[in-house]
Amino acid sequence: MTRLAIILGDQLSHDSPIFNSLDLNKDVVVMAEVHEEASHVWSHKARIALFFSAMRHFSAELVERGVEVHYYRYGEHPFSSLRECIEAEIRAISPSEVLVVQPGEHRVEASISQVVKDAGTHLYILEDSHFVVPLKTFNTWAKGRKLFRLEHFYRLSRRLTDTLMDGDQPIGGRWNFDVENRSSFPKSGPPFRTSRINRQPDQITKEVLALVETNFTDHPGSLDDFSWPTTRVEALIDLDNFIENHLAHFGRYQDAMWTNEPFLGHSLLSAALNLKLLDPREVCRRAEEAYLTDKAPIESVEGFIRQIIGWREYVRGLYYFFGKSWTSWNHLEAKEKLPSWYWSGEVEMACLSDTIKQTLRYGYAHHIQRLMVTGLFALLWSTDPYEVHEWYLAVYVDAVEWVEAPNVIGMSQYGDGGIMASKPYIASGAYISKMSNYCASCPYSPKKATGPDGCPFTTLYWAFIDRHQVMLRDHPRLALQVKNLEKKAPSEIVEIRARAKELHQRWSPK
Repeated sequence: MTRLAIILGDQLSHDSPIFNSLDLNKDVVVMAEVHEEASHVWSHKARIALFFSAMRHFSAELVERGVEVHYYRYGEHPFSSLRECIEAEIRAISPSEVLVVQPGEHRVEASISQVVKDAGTHLYILEDSHFVVPLKTFNTWAKGRKLFRLEHFYRLSRRLTDTLMDGDQPIGGRWNFDVENRSSFPKSGPPFRTSRINRQPDQITKEVLALVETNFTDHPGSLDDFSWPTTRVEALIDLDNFIENHLAHFGRYQDAMWTNEPFLGHSLLSAALNLKLLDPREVCRRAEEAYLTDKAPIESVEGFIRQIIGWREYVRGLYYFFGKSWTSWNHLEAKEKLPSWYWSGEVEMACLSDTIKQTLRYGYAHHIQRLMVTGLFALLWSTDPYEVHEWYLAVYVDAVEWVEAPNVIGMSQYGDGGIMASKPYIASGAYISKMSNYCASCPYSPKKATGPDGCPFTTLYWAFIDRHQVMLRDHPRLALQVKNLEKKAPSEIVEIRARAKELHQRWSPK
């Protein structure tokens, strides 16, 4: 009997467990480009193009291997959803069973489960072997915990993968070198420059770029600088470039920002990893080899590996452990909408303007820009976490819900009430001033909370403390800030409230 194997757009690995028992003589693979997946959030053009191009390349590779692939190209079939494509395939070939690797979004898994159930056949959801920590192992670690701290999980992951380990102990004598990885750049700027791979699109990618420009004209972002890897071969070139040229610079300055420098020492590998063009094990092995051969210092290598088999695995485990709850959580009862300039970058604040315009140009911003610029403002603005979640899912090429929802709703917006972070990630303009040169070209002063040149971050920071002081008063890490607020003159607090209200009147969508 024929079996139907579904391959999703973020499952482009030839080592996928779905191929372990595929019978090339009778089984069929289905892949589909559909409007629903490109538009359920207002996706960046580069995000759509990356998925479509990578899927087409992967499909061609499968065909070369002798796999029968039924590929639904956008605009060449009548279906608007993945569900409709699967339904059509089931009607056409009457499979004995349907296989799919664990989808990275609950919405997609529910849709596939329902259509297969309605068809009266059997669905087998396979464990995603791309990840180093099986969900069963994560659930065993998480069960019964009140605190789900990365540091505790990270040690489990390191031991499980034997990464940067000397027996049962960490190489270098410490698990975490984060304290060495928080430097800002000198006044002269970054002491290095990132050489991003600027590749010319091949024929498949050219066709996809033209398709996206024609069919998604009203979507945000630009395709002018599209240079993301769409095949494993290209992804390996990007991995080589990072390990050889940039890993050594990554650690110390990983939290630093600089005007018109979107990439700095960052790896730019998250999209390739999330599409499964790269395996986290090989990425970490390459980084570990760089340390062992004296090509990169321990703080850079450990900091990078912590992102891959620490943070990335941690958020994935939390996404499935708490299930569909993520997108409904709103611990701070935030209800505001994002200012419209989140879709244009046309705002006076230099940090937000630079970060958002960079995001719209490339579909990329590094982790501190996401957490401590766009994410921080949204948190201080009291934005509904679900709206922030939809923005991040839309604008970044590496965004898949399993990794994006916990990062945004939990870590960035404190919607989970402290599952991921021990406190809301709040800061005033002083943090941005310390970690970047943005403030030098900004009309606002990070030290001021009031007046026409008062930094909106600083205004909204104190307004946040004011608004949530009952919750924060007994917090071990933020209680001091409540006391600092209370030390301010009553007239200054009135001014802060008035300025925060004026900002909302000016920037809230009408």
